[in-house]
Amino acid sequence: MDQATHNRIISFIWGIADDVLRDVFVRGKYRDVILPMCVLRRLDAVLEPTRKQVWETKALLDKARITEQSAALTAASGQAFYNTSRFSLRDLKGRGNPQQLKADFEDYLDGFSQNVQEILLNFEFRNVLARLSKNDALGTLIEKFFDFETNLSPFPVLNADRTVRLPAMDNHSMGTVFEELIRKFNEENNEEAGEHWTPRDAVRLMTTLMFRPIADRVKSGSYKLYDCACGTGGMLTVAEETLQRIAAEHRQAVKTHLYGQEINPETYAICRADLLMKGEGDQAEHIIGGAEHSTLSHDAFPAEVFDFMLANPPYGKSWKKDLELLGGKDKMRDPRFKVMHKGEELSLVTRSSDGQLLFLANMASKMNHKSALGSRIAEVHNGSSLFTGDAGQGESNIRRWLFENDWVEAIVALPLNMFYNTGIATYVWLLSNRKEARRKGKVQLIDASGWFKPLRKNLGKKNCELSEEDIARVMAAYEAFTESKQSRVFDNEAFGYWKVTVERPLRLHSQLTTKAIEGLRFASGDEDIRSVLYDELGDALFEDFGKVKVALEKRLAAWGDGDSDDEGEEDAPKKGLPEKKKKKLLDPKTWERDGRLVETATALRKTLGGGVFEDHNEFRRKVDAALDKLDRRFGASDLKLLLRAVSFREETAPPVIAKIHKPGKAADPLRGLYEASVEGKRCVVEYEPDTDLRDTEQVPLLEEGGVEAFLRREVLPYAPDAWLDESKTQIGYEVSFARTFYKPAPLRSLDEIAADIRAIEKAAEGLLEGLVKRGAA
Repeated sequence: MDQATHNRIISFIWGIADDVLRDVFVRGKYRDVILPMCVLRRLDAVLEPTRKQVWETKALLDKARITEQSAALTAASGQAFYNTSRFSLRDLKGRGNPQQLKADFEDYLDGFSQNVQEILLNFEFRNVLARLSKNDALGTLIEKFFDFETNLSPFPVLNADRTVRLPAMDNHSMGTVFEELIRKFNEENNEEAGEHWTPRDAVRLMTTLMFRPIADRVKSGSYKLYDCACGTGGMLTVAEETLQRIAAEHRQAVKTHLYGQEINPETYAICRADLLMKGEGDQAEHIIGGAEHSTLSHDAFPAEVFDFMLANPPYGKSWKKDLELLGGKDKMRDPRFKVMHKGEELSLVTRSSDGQLLFLANMASKMNHKSALGSRIAEVHNGSSLFTGDAGQGESNIRRWLFENDWVEAIVALPLNMFYNTGIATYVWLLSNRKEARRKGKVQLIDASGWFKPLRKNLGKKNCELSEEDIARVMAAYEAFTESKQSRVFDNEAFGYWKVTVERPLRLHSQLTTKAIEGLRFASGDEDIRSVLYDELGDALFEDFGKVKVALEKRLAAWGDGDSDDEGEEDAPKKGLPEKKKKKLLDPKTWERDGRLVETATALRKTLGGGVFEDHNEFRRKVDAALDKLDRRFGASDLKLLLRAVSFREETAPPVIAKIHKPGKAADPLRGLYEASVEGKRCVVEYEPDTDLRDTEQVPLLEEGGVEAFLRREVLPYAPDAWLDESKTQIGYEVSFARTFYKPAPLRSLDEIAADIRAIEKAAEGLLEGLVKRGAA
């Protein structure tokens, strides 16, 4: 089909929407009618030659009482679908009675095979019939699709002398027309376009990056292509065409099998319909979708591996519902998101507010590790996928898994405003598990953000596109694999770091003051609760718990219900308290324990006095001895609560000892093992860490000398008593394009700055002179 015919057909169908649907539907809803009608008109035309055979086969099967008729009817139609209704779409175009037309049209729809029924169901096409019929628009709509000057049939329209008046429209041409209509409708509704439609220039870049590097290695055979967020199927279509073209250029014959999954019912229906209209009914069977088929919670292809994969997953979209269906963060066992890596289980579960990186993990889990070509993946993400998530969190773990498996070939920064509904920065991740030798252990970053062609007219937020020349420039940078202004090559480990925890010892003075002891009365409550209850109840608090409970319930009712389970939340009383904390506060045992703490601390004050103990270790030993003498027995947690209540931080105090090791343990101050003297004996001890002084550092994996050298250089000169808690060390990965490609503005020379200052001084002198003259006058 030539371009002029293509454009004329697009304009014709586009015109139907304006002619028939204006004042019946709002403009944004035109596609809900036009797209399914295009599908029906095409399917009806394709089935026309075999309609009689299908009817006859249907009659024979019914007479023989055969219930499973699908295979026989499909064979009779010669297509991947059929229609057993006694009506054709042409039969209905002359109906005059709107009610009869609606009934006959519904009978016509009911006659289609199950695969078409599913398309119509997801289009929700039957929902619009009542409005079309009520406005007497259904008959006009059907009539328009049989326009004398337009042929949507796979057979030519002939003149009386058997010459061709209108050429046939083959399956590929019909698919092209359908895709163009989808694009135009999505541009009309540009607030949604980015969700369902990836610009073709971006897809061309992705497929070029995916196929060109291995073009000469593609051999005759079958290949599986997969899109886990396939939308209307445009990416799969372009990928299939690109692979077929590259294979033909190298004299190879390939057969492609398309697989896709899509959660949006309408776009899923469009994808399947597009494949049916292209004559690829068998391919449509591998497109799974609908509202109940989320890729994250319902993997449609758990046992499949794929040769080529590409996708544009949703950005910043919550996947909380999927997470709940998978059992929550702790109980999830999906092998796509809980993987074994270097002998340990690695959780790839991201924050529930954004699941885009999970789509990349899903694809990576479906790589073919047995074939000669392996698998290649191209996926579009926004900038958050490069750096969000701390070491040990899901996003960082996904990056770690990909980089440490040496699967990331390149990441390409795209121009801003490339997509219809967002102007944010976007990036193409290119993955392969069969890297060429020079790329092994390496990752290439390409900054293509400045390579684009401006559009003459914005399409939503899209104001630029990648021309063929721009795509060629990206490929040239990729193939050169060298350092330049737009290309950098790094070792995989360059993006990794150790997140290390640096501790410093807790240093305390202790004093059994009356105020500190009184604070133990409310050790189980928030600071607000302590002050309020003490004001209301005073010393009578422990004599009658009934009073305590009444006061508590009154106060809690005033604060209201909380929505947080975080017991450490400082502003909890202002928001209300969670049930867990309320239950604890209203438990008599809690307040009885606090009463015992006050009584014991008061007895200790009488024994040890109210003076300051400058060494908390000595104070603790004296407390232990005094408790033995008083015959008081406390659990470790209660004793710790008492000791902390009467102690306060002091930088000059000796460190608090947490553990004394048996003889033979070697000292290692960098790891928190210190030589000390306890009761006159030399030993190795560990100190209690001060949480207020706790800090973390990011140490690059490529740091010369590793973590130890970093700490000796960057930490110990400023905090000689610091140590490393190796049990908390985690590995993280992040990518920074800004740090890699940022070009700071050049500094001005001193001569330029001096010249500006002299010019300002001269101007100021002129102003001052003018003011003086006006004053004298």
